[in-house]
Amino acid sequence: MSVGWSWNLIDDVAQMLSFHFMLNALRAGTLVAVVAGAIGYLMVLRRQSFAGHTLAVIGFPGAAGATLVGINAGYGYFGFCIAGALMIAALPGGGRTGGGVGGFGEESAGIGTVQALALACGFLFVSLYKGFLSGLNNLLFGSITGISDPQITTLALAGAGCLFALVALGRPLLFASIDPAVAAARGVPVRWLGAAFLVLLGLAAAGTSQVTGSLLVFALLVTPAATAARLTARPATGIALSVGIALAVTWIGETIAFFSPYPIGFWVTSLAFAAFLLAVAYRGATDRYRRRTRGGQPTTPTRALVGRIS
Repeated sequence: MSVGWSWNLIDDVAQMLSFHFMLNALRAGTLVAVVAGAIGYLMVLRRQSFAGHTLAVIGFPGAAGATLVGINAGYGYFGFCIAGALMIAALPGGGRTGGGVGGFGEESAGIGTVQALALACGFLFVSLYKGFLSGLNNLLFGSITGISDPQITTLALAGAGCLFALVALGRPLLFASIDPAVAAARGVPVRWLGAAFLVLLGLAAAGTSQVTGSLLVFALLVTPAATAARLTARPATGIALSVGIALAVTWIGETIAFFSPYPIGFWVTSLAFAAFLLAVAYRGATDRYRRRTRGGQPTTPTRALVGRIS
């Protein structure tokens, strides 16, 4: 659905908020953006973007399978994403970072195999469904109109659980993310923390998929976090920036989608990518200025974090 813009922004926003489906879309988008921004920052820090992408893809067969058996697609998203996270965690090196999960090597090949199986299952479920699967595009690319009140409740409960677990894991998880070898030497359960984080990542991917679709999860899970990582090396500031960027692109993207014929996933992704480009340009400019005026080397977020955590 789309309506035309007018010169009165206040009336436009009031008109948008008069629709219950838009209120649900904004509520769901807010919940998803907060969780994806926080989890995504650590995912980028741990170099597990490939694992996050695979978990996002796994949401597609989950939703398709749930539709096939006649239950809410949200249960399929969460069920398959959590199962996929446990499968990835069980791979050799599944709880490690820095060349482990999401890096290059045996772990990446294993994750790619899981992703291929998930896609094959998704297409199988779609082909077995005898009815008219009108929501296939929504499963892949998201929808602004398909979020129900029960889904809001589910997203809120899952999001609260994710954030609580993230706070509880806190410093040990951050330490294990920055330098897993030193963390393990100091008695930090790196493997178990890695598995727990993958489950949280699966929950975040499942929730985000219901707004952006399975193929565009990175719009909220990766891009705001990657943008924040280029603006600051402080973990708390980085997470706050990541959440703020995710909220901004979600709210603006949903608003533009309401007033245009194009899907929400396109707008959210485009806005997030634009923010990333601006951050890259800003980082490049500040690094050049630093080298010119101080003769120093650009400081990467990881390099700056090692001293703080250890």
